[in-house]
Amino acid sequence: MFEGIEFLNKELFWLLLLLPLALLWYVFKYNKQTAELKISSVKGFKVGNTILPKLKHGLFLLRLLALTALITALARPRTVDVSTKTKTTKGIDIVMAIDVSASMLAKDLLPNRLQALKKVAADFIKGRPNDRIGLVEYAGESFTKTPITSDKNIVLQSLRTIKYNTLIEGGTAIGMGLATSVNRLKDSKSESKVIILLTDGVNNSGFIDPKIASELAVEYGIKVYTIGLGTNGMALTPMAILPNGNFQYGRAQVEIDETLLKEIADVTGGKYFRATNNEKLAEIYGEINKLEKTEIEEFKFYNYEEKYRPLVLLAGLLLLVEVLLRFTVFRSFV
Repeated sequence: MFEGIEFLNKELFWLLLLLPLALLWYVFKYNKQTAELKISSVKGFKVGNTILPKLKHGLFLLRLLALTALITALARPRTVDVSTKTKTTKGIDIVMAIDVSASMLAKDLLPNRLQALKKVAADFIKGRPNDRIGLVEYAGESFTKTPITSDKNIVLQSLRTIKYNTLIEGGTAIGMGLATSVNRLKDSKSESKVIILLTDGVNNSGFIDPKIASELAVEYGIKVYTIGLGTNGMALTPMAILPNGNFQYGRAQVEIDETLLKEIADVTGGKYFRATNNEKLAEIYGEINKLEKTEIEEFKFYNYEEKYRPLVLLAGLLLLVEVLLRFTVFRSFV
């Protein structure tokens, strides 16, 4: 009966304790007002069959019911309809700079570094529905794979097509990859701008110094998270291309310029991470996801509908019926 109804003044239900007290008072008063006459026989009296004297107690019951309705009305029953509306108050623009040099095909991560990265990066993108994301590829040079966009389907499709190719000059131009990413974000109006730069090597190519690119990031208020990808020690890495076009693999020492990556992160207010396996890589992107939260403001709208009026009308009707019966049908008995 009261499903979906709340009472604003629940404490007033304590008044219902008055009802049994009123009932006791009525019984006591009735017994005091009822006179007894003891006679030896009633044969000389005419006994009627009317039940009106017994029904007169219903008048008091009507009064109790009216009091119950009034107390319930005073408790302010009402229904509440709650609707919510969310508003993104602080969107984040993110550029993911991905190293696509041949060493990203090393098999110390499964099935290789690049494929492991693409899987984790896809999950990261899917988990940022309110942000704009872009992609930058770099090896010996860099270019924009996808400008920052809120269309995650476009970003995910571009991410799937990233692969090692011979069209990009060989090497690892960390400075150029970072500079291209900064160029994608420098005109952004977003309150928060982030670059996630991943590499598995050292800066050995390109004509832009990584430190200069870092200063540009600072100038435009861009935070850079850097990730060094590769196991500690030796890794099965492409060494040469066979006549059939396949890679010849050999074991090579993993070399990552962690000092440079830490410096880039420190200067720009970001953080450096080292991913030595698939699980660690996933944890890193999960941590970045937690560090860079989009602020979402939630508005709640409450629509109250008061339900006390029918109870007041019911109480008034019960009292009216009681008065009418008292001065009509039960006039001779009350």
